[in-house]
Amino acid sequence: MLRFTTALGLSLAIAAPALAQEVNLYSSRHYDTDLQIYENFTAETGIAVNLIEGSGEQLIQRIVTEGINSPADLFITADGGRLYAAAQAGILQPVDSAVLEARVPQSMRDPDNLWFGLTARARVIFTRADTERPDWLNDYEDLADPRLAGEICIRSSSNIYNISLMAEMIDALGAEAAQDWAQGVANNLARPPQGGDRDQLRALAAGECSVAVSNRYYWGALAASSDPADIAVAQAVSFFYPNQDNRGAHVNISGAGVAANAPNRENAIRFLEFLISDEAQQLLADGNNESPVVDGVAITGPIAPFTEFKSSDVNVSIYGRNARQATDIFDIVDFP
Repeated sequence: MLRFTTALGLSLAIAAPALAQEVNLYSSRHYDTDLQIYENFTAETGIAVNLIEGSGEQLIQRIVTEGINSPADLFITADGGRLYAAAQAGILQPVDSAVLEARVPQSMRDPDNLWFGLTARARVIFTRADTERPDWLNDYEDLADPRLAGEICIRSSSNIYNISLMAEMIDALGAEAAQDWAQGVANNLARPPQGGDRDQLRALAAGECSVAVSNRYYWGALAASSDPADIAVAQAVSFFYPNQDNRGAHVNISGAGVAANAPNRENAIRFLEFLISDEAQQLLADGNNESPVVDGVAITGPIAPFTEFKSSDVNVSIYGRNARQATDIFDIVDFP
């Protein structure tokens, strides 16, 4: 049986034959293709997947509250910062798996193997498709250039995607230079931050700004939409990968870790290894217009033609380690 429980406790189930084994999955992902993966895993192994859904923060708190009696076997969420927070909260345990270590790049897994990346998402810079990009606009650092005064659309500094980007800027530039960069970007805002990444792209397409920052998969969602207005936005903008001549583009992940008190530990590890199989990687990535973390897995969505680029090789745990300093810097420069 596939069982779904929201963070508010509402339980839904899809009837299936009774199975002798199970794995309890706490996940903040919510895509139909993920459900197909769970069904495929059950069909292949005979292990039922019991799914509990909620935000990453809700699920971390739930597992902490449940303590040693938590039924959680596997925790999935987006962003290296959240995965780092889960590890710091003590709700994950290390996993010794030759399969995972061979297939998941070192930069996309916890240094102590407490969690492993499942999909990758780049945070990129967008410009309008009908306007030639300035030849000096190539890197994240260029977003602080005074020539972009009043031209940038980006979401709030409280958003975890921007916190993680800032955390990497601290690692790459040092805290002082990163603060100068944050001040420069704040000075260049076209408007007070509002809405999500799609809203930044809509504003760019509407001419409210000439540059926007967004995760690439939001563009993919617009391009794949059945709504003509969304498709028009996707066609009106274009993106590029920053820092291709130096450290590479900022890439974040969704990832998973085995719960510290997992009652079905071996099933959880088996499920985690299944999630980085070629079959599951393709479904996970295409389900949200992301990239597989495993090299050589082909995808079919709108971003498929744009998968060749240089990414930063910084370990994504840095995003969590530097998160507090990143938010402090945003506060110092009064970044909205």
